Amino acid sequence: MAAGPLVNRAETLAAGRAAAEAGMVDTCIIRRPAGETTDEWGNTTPTWTQLYAGRCRVQQQSVQAQEERTGEARLLMVRLEIQLPMSVTGLEPEDQVEITASAHDPDLPGRTFVVRDLAHGTEKTARRIGVVERTS
Repeated sequence: MAAGPLVNRAETLAAGRAAAEAGMVDTCIIRRPAGETTDEWGNTTPTWTQLYAGRCRVQQQSVQAQEERTGEARLLMVRLEIQLPMSVTGLEPEDQVEITASAHDPDLPGRTFVVRDLAHGTEKTARRIGVVERTS
């Protein structure tokens, strides 16, 4: 029996990553809290360290929000997935993702999400992170 053509895993992975990045038509900034500053009236403003700025893709796995209570406040938390190039590294839970532009959803720019889940793997085509958005 004749053997079929050999598949070069590295080339296949590179092609998959290029295809995944081609679908990332939105842009985002990912930042981490770095501290805060206080003005002369005692008002505090958070400061940030920017971790990434570039292409991304926003996907919502479910249209159902989860209710969460914090003290007396009732919050609705919407879970989404942000897809990033595999070259984006060093992300941590509680980092923030702000969508700065979207090719196909005019409601996305300006929305801010909080990183909750990180996924890692040897042969992934995109870095997929789970995020939440407070909607109330």
